[in-house]
Amino acid sequence: MAKKPKLTKKQKRQVSVNRSKRLAKSSDQSEMEDNQFEEQQVGRVIGRFGKHADVEDQQGIVHRCHMRRTITSVVCGDQVLFRPGKDLSLSISGIIEAVEDRKSVLTRPDFYDGVKPVAANIDQIIIVSSVLPSLSLNIIDRYLVASEDVEITPVILLNKVEMLTSEERAEVETQLNVYRDIGYQIVYTSCKTLTGVEQLAACLKDKVSVFVGQSGVGKSSLINVLLPDADEVIGDISDNSGLGQHTTTTAKLLHFPAGGDLIDSPGVREFALWHLPTERLTNGFIEFRDYLGGCKFRDCKHQNDPGCVLKEAVEKGKVSQQRYQSYHKILSNMDELRPSHAKP
Repeated sequence: MAKKPKLTKKQKRQVSVNRSKRLAKSSDQSEMEDNQFEEQQVGRVIGRFGKHADVEDQQGIVHRCHMRRTITSVVCGDQVLFRPGKDLSLSISGIIEAVEDRKSVLTRPDFYDGVKPVAANIDQIIIVSSVLPSLSLNIIDRYLVASEDVEITPVILLNKVEMLTSEERAEVETQLNVYRDIGYQIVYTSCKTLTGVEQLAACLKDKVSVFVGQSGVGKSSLINVLLPDADEVIGDISDNSGLGQHTTTTAKLLHFPAGGDLIDSPGVREFALWHLPTERLTNGFIEFRDYLGGCKFRDCKHQNDPGCVLKEAVEKGKVSQQRYQSYHKILSNMDELRPSHAKP
């Protein structure tokens, strides 16, 4: 390999001069870019789109903003410090400089990116389920555990109830009464008959709520009923898979005229809990808490272990067999769903 020729003193001086010019130009450019922004102010993130976010200022004006490279996470509901751009004709003109501490945050595990925040500074989580594509109590249990783990009040909502016969409705209500009996609020809704819409609106009033649930359960349809001007895109159930299709692809925050805000999050096909230690998963079943720590063995698996007070409570009808089985199903699937790079 040929050796690189040595630079003469004159050439070295020229390299140094060129480098100084580039640094000066970079400094001038940074100062010029800095002059493109107004003074820093407080705002709220109402939409997240890839590398950009929509920030609403205190006057209700929305600014699409870049984010400083030092900011690692921005989600709907975040309170931020930002600088609006002076040239409002630009599609992206502002810049987010800092994210204030969150009072609450809902997270979910991502196969590739680890645990990701979904929404911040929320008061309650509305777990939207439906009789179509199918009512999954196990999915409801997963979201309840996630809600309890971050200490945000959950509400269970069953949509599309107009599709149920009287007998089917009675059967579903029996299944969901298990949750009512342990203190969870249940709301039944129909976008076609408007059943339960007033109850839902009252539940959302003056609170910051987030809709979560599988794709196809009707979250966008509910928003269109609650906020006709929102004009959310509605999807159908896939003919091939029988599963809901994604219609909401980015989280967005919507305001209710009478008070309260709603964050609509993209639907998911599966909501895993592999990021939680077993102790936190178990504690997420609130009716188990009275029995935890009372078993004969400290490492009790709550199955056929001798002296298991939780298993005894199930046998005596003090704890739901349905929820107990759901707990063990989630527990048994955790290792299967956990990515290899995240295994302990």
